[in-house]
Amino acid sequence: MGDTWERARRALAGAGLPPGALARVRPLSGGTYNTVEELLLTDGSRYVLKIPPAPTTPGLRHERRLLVAEAAFCAGAAEAGVPAPRALSVGGSGPAPHLLMTACPGSPWSEAPPAEAERAELRGELGRRVARLHRVTGPGFGYPSGALGPLAPDWRTAFTAMTDAVLADARDHRARLPRPADEVAAVIRRGAAALDEVTVPALVHFDLWPGNILVEHPREGKARLGGLIDGERMFWGDPLADFVSLALLGDIREDEAFLTGYREAGGRAGFGTAARVRLALYRAYLYLIMLTETVPRAVGEEHERRVRDTVAPELTAALDDIEELGRDVEST
Repeated sequence: MGDTWERARRALAGAGLPPGALARVRPLSGGTYNTVEELLLTDGSRYVLKIPPAPTTPGLRHERRLLVAEAAFCAGAAEAGVPAPRALSVGGSGPAPHLLMTACPGSPWSEAPPAEAERAELRGELGRRVARLHRVTGPGFGYPSGALGPLAPDWRTAFTAMTDAVLADARDHRARLPRPADEVAAVIRRGAAALDEVTVPALVHFDLWPGNILVEHPREGKARLGGLIDGERMFWGDPLADFVSLALLGDIREDEAFLTGYREAGGRAGFGTAARVRLALYRAYLYLIMLTETVPRAVGEEHERRVRDTVAPELTAALDDIEELGRDVEST
């Protein structure tokens, strides 16, 4: 307990907050990589402290310096006027060993879903917020953390590096994929031409599943969105990539309320052939991560089997879509 409180006090002091006002440190669940804690001060204000694992902890290549990426997401969300945590300090010894942020109100959508009558309105509002995020642009393509090297001048180069990295992780960890890693790489290369349509590096959260969307449930009045959190997987790339986690293991085209709100706020959401190839590429990338990360996380045989049974068929479907649709792109 002493080390935990001392670490929290140092983080508060680094952000210009009074370390002596710390009243409580509470671990938060839900994170799969970083340690996450809620800090409560004597005046009732709340903050979130993230601490990365030790450098020797097994992980995936893109997970280095995740907190740098999350700080970039917080800055981008503030620029877009989208409710999200505000980064107060990234510091300490070593490369970004902690990130202190403000806390957002509400509970994860996955834990306290809104009533069905309110769902469409909230999904529409979510669409408008995501569209505003996608108007924020970066200096190049890829992960701002530099985990996979410098930002790239074009999206095909950046995304190729991203998929090559996770496939290298799959080989290193001997992840159980539905097709050999070399075959997966060959399929992804067949769809790469569709990536050239993307010329502006937009802010992509890439982890907007219901656990990272907070909903407030006031005693009176309608439920409302409290904030978008856990932007540590953020990269500069194709806005379409966010549609994968927003419809995790599903099809964003079936979420009419979200797409209506997204388009109302100026988001471009067309689903021509090239866009569908890109969407399949991003599905494949996310599902490769989900299958591979279970090994270094040591989640246990039962959990790994559940993930494999659920995700592996979706990866296969994404690869099939790339092969089928990619031929149409190559012929145009």
